[in-house]
Amino acid sequence: MKLIVGLGNPGREYERTRHNIGFMAIDRIVDSLGLKFDKNKFNGSYCVSNINGEKVMFLKPLEYMNLSGNVVGRFVKFFDIDVSDILIIHDDLDMDLGRIKLRPRGSSGGHNGLKNIEANLGTQDYKRVKVGISNDKRFDTKDYVLGRFSSSDMEILNPILDKMPDIFNDFLSISFEMLMNKYN
Repeated sequence: MKLIVGLGNPGREYERTRHNIGFMAIDRIVDSLGLKFDKNKFNGSYCVSNINGEKVMFLKPLEYMNLSGNVVGRFVKFFDIDVSDILIIHDDLDMDLGRIKLRPRGSSGGHNGLKNIEANLGTQDYKRVKVGISNDKRFDTKDYVLGRFSSSDMEILNPILDKMPDIFNDFLSISFEMLMNKYN
């Protein structure tokens, strides 16, 4: 079973914020498949589908970003998911707005959601899609990541979000190395 996780913060007040780009990306994938987040377990909203003979679970942790790993860890343990079958989609402050980068493993880079995932999984060896949200040093980091995207930001991000279903489909059908070569 594959586990695709979009990171974000739960609640309407966090919709369209920079930290919620993972939620926005996974929503595009799920919508493109005609699915809905219709189940809840372990404080996570999820749905499951069989795609090309592969069982795939899509998950949005409903704990705050810094505790996302608690939810991911419970799903991995309960459903006996191999770490090599996990893909995390998250924001990255150190990349230009709208840039994407796929990585097979790596450090958290200071991202508290990823730190919590690593603590719960006991490894940094999980695949990830990083979506650049840029960084405006005029603001405190916490205020910046919880700030909403502007209309001009969304003009940059929408084409990237529209690519997420393609990235997901390729994740199921080609090696991760080929996937990185195609999208990085």
